[in-house]
Amino acid sequence: MGWGAKGRKLGRDTGERTALFRQLVASLILHDRIETTEAKAKETKKIADGLIALAVRGDLQARRQAGRLLIDPRARKRLFGEIAPRYQAGRGGYTRVIKTRRRRGDSAPMALVELVSP
Repeated sequence: MGWGAKGRKLGRDTGERTALFRQLVASLILHDRIETTEAKAKETKKIADGLIALAVRGDLQARRQAGRLLIDPRARKRLFGEIAPRYQAGRGGYTRVIKTRRRRGDSAPMALVELVSP
């Protein structure tokens, strides 16, 4: 990565990486907690925190911006209907990453990403 490069590439091209994080964030929103590798967890946390901040704002532009990333309509509905009202008073820190174990097959460090209860 060059100067000022942000985010992890995870050995994937742009489209594949975007699809991966769309799915991970949608799963996090639908299930409140997911387990994945540590690197993916840290990136997912950044994206999810940004989406929840948009949902807390709640205006039409925020809904459109969130819709660009969240394609699953169930996830969008839950984000704006259930999750945003929960965090209305908060200012960031909506998710947390908890390191758990090493995966058996390849010994990859695993982590939980979960929504923090306000």
